[in-house]
Amino acid sequence: MIPISPEEMSAIDANCANAGLLPLQLMENAGAALAREILAFQKGAKKIAIVAGRGNNGGDALVAARHLGSLDVVVFLLGRARDISTDEARRNWQILDRLGFDIREVRDPEELKALSKNDIVVDAILGTGVRGSVRGLEGRAIEAINSCGRPVISVDVPSGMGTDREVRPDMTVTFHLPKAGMRGEIKAVPIGIPPQAEFLAGPGDLALIGSRGKNSHKGESGRILVIGGGAYSGAPALTALAALRSGADIVTVAAPRSVSGTIAAFSPNLIVRGLSGDRLCPDDLDLLKDLIPAHDVVVMGMGLGRAPETKKALESIIPLCKRAVIDADALLPDLPLRGIVTPHAGEFRRISGLDLPEDGDQRRETVRQFASERNLVVLLKGHLDLISDGAVVRGNTTGNPGMTVGGTGDVLAGIAGAFYARAPALRAAVAAAFANGRAGDLVYAEKDYGMVATDLLEKIPIAMRA
Repeated sequence: MIPISPEEMSAIDANCANAGLLPLQLMENAGAALAREILAFQKGAKKIAIVAGRGNNGGDALVAARHLGSLDVVVFLLGRARDISTDEARRNWQILDRLGFDIREVRDPEELKALSKNDIVVDAILGTGVRGSVRGLEGRAIEAINSCGRPVISVDVPSGMGTDREVRPDMTVTFHLPKAGMRGEIKAVPIGIPPQAEFLAGPGDLALIGSRGKNSHKGESGRILVIGGGAYSGAPALTALAALRSGADIVTVAAPRSVSGTIAAFSPNLIVRGLSGDRLCPDDLDLLKDLIPAHDVVVMGMGLGRAPETKKALESIIPLCKRAVIDADALLPDLPLRGIVTPHAGEFRRISGLDLPEDGDQRRETVRQFASERNLVVLLKGHLDLISDGAVVRGNTTGNPGMTVGGTGDVLAGIAGAFYARAPALRAAVAAAFANGRAGDLVYAEKDYGMVATDLLEKIPIAMRA
């Protein structure tokens, strides 16, 4: 099993909740699985002490206590029950209280000296995502567990993992998948998360995209350069405005002089740099060589047209980009594609020479292999979007038939560019597909098939709420 980060596990949990698999259900499954592993760990053990924190890590152990009710179980809650931080953990504490379990609110760590009188000690103080130092009652509890002289089982991760105070368990029972950074004996147990919850994009993927901090400065959330226009003017304007609505700080549009004024007129929020003529051409390279390094991500292709001189210019432009989102008229055979590409089925055939199978599994494998061979992240647009970096394949089902209207793909490219400035390519592409489709669904609820691409722009900030 490949370990995942705490943030990725949180994203899976959020996507489960979005699908209707509630945190309370997952906590029940986790606690029951934990109880089974405790029983199997030491045959004949009769006295179990659980040291529980006030979050969901402690809540998992509270469920386990109920499933271990035939044994002599004592629960030490660190702090007051009224300060339990989640509804799920609070409910399970209340169940134990009503059933008369031995549950104790610990204020003084001296009370934890009693741990040494038990056959097994369960560490359920802190879950994933702890940073820095562990101090106070939790820190003293970790010390008490490490010095108790009894076998220790940690719940999901050893409390304080990666900090200056970390529980040293004999075994860690981790849920669903191992977490990055874990050491020692690890038992990963299923808790009812189906493969579909990892495959399909959801709100959890939006949470993986960095957001502005309270001390952020202009430009820190992304500078995006859009290279487009010539044959058309609306497409690059949609892309640029979508990038702004998706959280980018600064968006510059580099467009042929013939359409640059029209694009600038779309919004005073856009910075527009006029290129040399009616189409992107090699004569524009000197200006673009200055613009590209000044931006975090380059999004290109929208409305460029397919003139031979445009393709020649793209051959030189793409290698200059550290991060690129390539769409529409820049999706051409023999170009040195890189970063994120966002084709529909016809464009995928054009750049790959491959027909997409109708069979779902074969279709996924075709996309994955192409992404692997070309070292790309592919976002294949369709009824079911497929996103792959060549190693994993994700899917997205947000969106609706109304989004076949022109321009929604340009909006998607802008969202992907803004997200790519703040996150790795695969995360950015998955979240962009979800947010774009979600924005389209919000519009569809109001305007049905009367939607147009500009309608999506106002819905992007709402759709981005994790």
